[in-house]
Amino acid sequence: MAGGERGGTEPEPKVVVHPIVFGVSACLIVAVSAFGAAVPETAGRVFSALQGWIVHTFGWFYMLCIALFLLFVLYLAFSRFGAVRLGPDDSEPEYSRLSWFAMLFSAGIGIGLLFFGVAEPLLHFAAPPAEGIAPLSPQAARFAMNATFLHWGIHGWAVYVLIGLALAYFAYRHDLPLTLRSALYPLLGDRIHGPIGNAVDIAAVIGTVFGVATSLGLGVLQVNAGLNYLFDVPEVPWVQVSLIAAITLMATVSVVAGLDAGIKRLSELNMILAVVLLLAVFVLGPTVFLLSAFLQNVGAYASEIVALTFRQFAYQPNEWLGGWTLFYWAWWMAWAPFVGMFIARISRGRTLREFVVGVLLAPSLFIFFWMTVFGDSAIHAVLVEGQDRVLELAQNNMPLALFGLLEGLPLGFPLSVLAIVLIVTFFVTSSDSGSLVVDMLASGGAEDPPVWQRVFWALTQGLIAAVLLLAGGLGALQTAALTSGLPLAVVLLAVGFGLYTALSREAQAQARYEGPPLPVASVAIDWRRRLKQLVRHHDRRSAEQFLAETVRPAFESVVLELRTLEVQATLRDDAEALAVEVIDPASEVPAVLFAYGVQLRSYRTMTFTVLEPQREAARRHWYAEAWCSTTAERYDVLGIDRSALIDDLLSHYSRWVAARTAPQPVDVPAAS
Repeated sequence: MAGGERGGTEPEPKVVVHPIVFGVSACLIVAVSAFGAAVPETAGRVFSALQGWIVHTFGWFYMLCIALFLLFVLYLAFSRFGAVRLGPDDSEPEYSRLSWFAMLFSAGIGIGLLFFGVAEPLLHFAAPPAEGIAPLSPQAARFAMNATFLHWGIHGWAVYVLIGLALAYFAYRHDLPLTLRSALYPLLGDRIHGPIGNAVDIAAVIGTVFGVATSLGLGVLQVNAGLNYLFDVPEVPWVQVSLIAAITLMATVSVVAGLDAGIKRLSELNMILAVVLLLAVFVLGPTVFLLSAFLQNVGAYASEIVALTFRQFAYQPNEWLGGWTLFYWAWWMAWAPFVGMFIARISRGRTLREFVVGVLLAPSLFIFFWMTVFGDSAIHAVLVEGQDRVLELAQNNMPLALFGLLEGLPLGFPLSVLAIVLIVTFFVTSSDSGSLVVDMLASGGAEDPPVWQRVFWALTQGLIAAVLLLAGGLGALQTAALTSGLPLAVVLLAVGFGLYTALSREAQAQARYEGPPLPVASVAIDWRRRLKQLVRHHDRRSAEQFLAETVRPAFESVVLELRTLEVQATLRDDAEALAVEVIDPASEVPAVLFAYGVQLRSYRTMTFTVLEPQREAARRHWYAEAWCSTTAERYDVLGIDRSALIDDLLSHYSRWVAARTAPQPVDVPAAS
């Protein structure tokens, strides 16, 4: 996705397996699975006790974290950082706004909307936890939709924004790996590659696996309920496990088929089926009432958002908070590495402000409309039409609430079949996408992780879902989300602090170094030669030759001369990248004060023919991107001579020397 047609180094795919992240994550997950499978009743009691302890001890912490995340991302959007691009300053978005919103829309759709879309508003409507609100009253209806909007609105998406923003910023602006540990670079430096970074990625893997498994478990419960409702298929554990096995097998086939042939087509099918189902219920239900309710729901949510954010029920403790609000907050956090990485990969080139506003509002508004159509249709059926059957189904068997609503509409049977198909396709795409993201985390950020690992994670997620259902059903699923979300909440706080630190340092650096660097080509190259360089196609071999024969000797000469002048300097040699670094001699831990480097990059060349599309698409243009620690601007220097390259380096260095008043170590991310 974010690799796109533009920018980004794409060397030959490397198969990387991070032994610590993969091994520890797999062992912990398998251990939990074995415990649940061996003694399901004991596991159920343990899960129940664990959930109660987390709610009692850390409930306030979850609520505070969610509030901080929302306030933080809104601050970033409307502060001086809002104009920062997720990529070099001259980068452009890879996707149009319409395409980008469409992909955000697909990310905002999931099994949870079908599972809770009818049941949640009805259950809040029937048993509001707040004092002074009579059950099944108009006041209870307003409370029900307010609570539902809270759980599915901008608070949860703020978690995705934080993760996605941090991943996109450090990956596309500082060329760090697309893993969660990269967001901690401003705090830890190169230590992100050690035990702390491993622990962060392990927490992300475990949280994602249990978060996705929770969704898969909910989906299977609803598929089984629908099959029982329509075709009398029994609702028993062996049927649910069989459904998990069958659908996980479908997800595995999608994994093997690849991104384009598998998940892409299923995602497109998801979008079409979801919109068809939504419009059918909207048109066949109380349409005018739904339009009025939508406006009122959004207005009430906006006017009461502060009170909703901090509602703790401190003076009237009840189980509602842990079973609903805290479960949702932990579930959003568990899904954050998964969805955040997806959003990051499609957002290269966007400004920070555009990213925050778009990701917060576009999916939330769609979800608000979805919840209004399904939730208020059910409330209308009970409150106005006196149809109590859908309420009884929600209270006795939550997964059946959706089918109870559809039954009361024209075309109820085909719509119910459509809903089952939609749940299955959501199951498959969630498992497939989750497997890809977990595999990337367990492979050190590799963009082309091995297929066997994706198959392993797809099967593991299905196994976890089956074990949780056997060990306690919905309660065990909620406990899994609550537990896995706790360490991720701590990680997210650190991610936010790291992102703010990096943005502040960049702003300070840009304030000291106003104005663009000297354009090298205009100084050292005749205009005819410069034009030739612009239109000429460079392959990988010529780019590597330039790095070896021009950049390396130039940098070695500068480093040698700096050392002669008693300046501590080194030549850093990374894969397809070289950099001159000036080191602070007074620091116990080596700290880079100034750096200038050249990184080989490539992009897909444009094709104007339909002949041999695979061969044409594989052709890439290579260039040499110059970068400096004092500016975010990057530009091509391939083709210039050693003297011109040294002149450009010294122009940056001279400005740094002039602006520097005291030694101030600047964290410089790896160039690749």
